[in-house]
Amino acid sequence: MKSPTAAVAHRLDHAQRTGVPCAPVRDLIGATDVELAYQVQRVGVRRRIDAGERVAGHKIGLTAPVVQRQLGVDQPDFGVLFDTMDVSDLDVIPTGGLLQPRVEAEIAFRLGADLDGPDLSPAAVRAAVRHAEAAIEIVDSRIAGWDISIADTIADNASSGLFVLSGRPVPLSDFEPADVVMRMTVDGAAASAGTGRDCLGDPLAALAWLARAARDRGDPLRAGQVVLSGALGRMVPVGPGARVHAEISSLGPVGAVFAGKEDS
Repeated sequence: MKSPTAAVAHRLDHAQRTGVPCAPVRDLIGATDVELAYQVQRVGVRRRIDAGERVAGHKIGLTAPVVQRQLGVDQPDFGVLFDTMDVSDLDVIPTGGLLQPRVEAEIAFRLGADLDGPDLSPAAVRAAVRHAEAAIEIVDSRIAGWDISIADTIADNASSGLFVLSGRPVPLSDFEPADVVMRMTVDGAAASAGTGRDCLGDPLAALAWLARAARDRGDPLRAGQVVLSGALGRMVPVGPGARVHAEISSLGPVGAVFAGKEDS
């Protein structure tokens, strides 16, 4: 008989491989057992590493109050980013591997130093950032209908999917992440808006939270990694052929074009 962690990891992996969302996994691990959910996440991460994928960084989820209200949760979480998730260089993003995609606009931080020591003060975290850039995160859920508790989404690698970086690096000396203003459109229509303060009060505070959480679980943040610091506004469902454009003050534009049904 499979352990609960193995059974949940298998259920989520089967959903990803078949393209058919699965039932929530909280029936096996509970809705609020965060530590058990992270154990499941680690099983999935190890499976992907063993298959040849490379860890590219981390993502912070559930940072914006509006997103927490959308999903009925009350705390942030984090997941692992892989090199295969970075679609920044693609003119058109394939949708065949996505189940229930939604998009968020956020600040991405590129680290220039490890964040693994006892000093994770605001000053130390800021000093570890090489630069920032605008990003679109394409979140996805293996759980049918996005019917998730905090444990469901953590086990599902924080509902990760793909991400797009703008490729326009800006040093922190040139702006304050808390002060940015974000506006995002989908197919030309206003879809989401927010500010840096909608991300745990300050995207750098979100990064500090992640640095502590990752360090304490034995997987500290490393130089060269990218960190998606969390949504600045509501997440928005997208379908085949969608065109997403976000503008983040001080960081500039970032966009994503999704393949149509005939191309995916």
